[in-house]
Amino acid sequence: MITTPGLPQYGAAIVVGLIALLSLKEVLSSSEKWNRYLSNSFNVAILPLLFSFAAIVLFKIENII
Repeated sequence: MITTPGLPQYGAAIVVGLIALLSLKEVLSSSEKWNRYLSNSFNVAILPLLFSFAAIVLFKIENII
């Protein structure tokens, strides 16, 4: 039995977190409370999840090939 270490085991949590943060950013961007500091805070949280999502996609493609 072979286990795969790394990101794919947390794939669902990463996708759900990324979708939640992107949705929240979209909703809050139309609010009067939106400013560049809030935008930067969301970007700091979203970018690592986006890179992880890309790594998971590449890993899944590599397993297919």
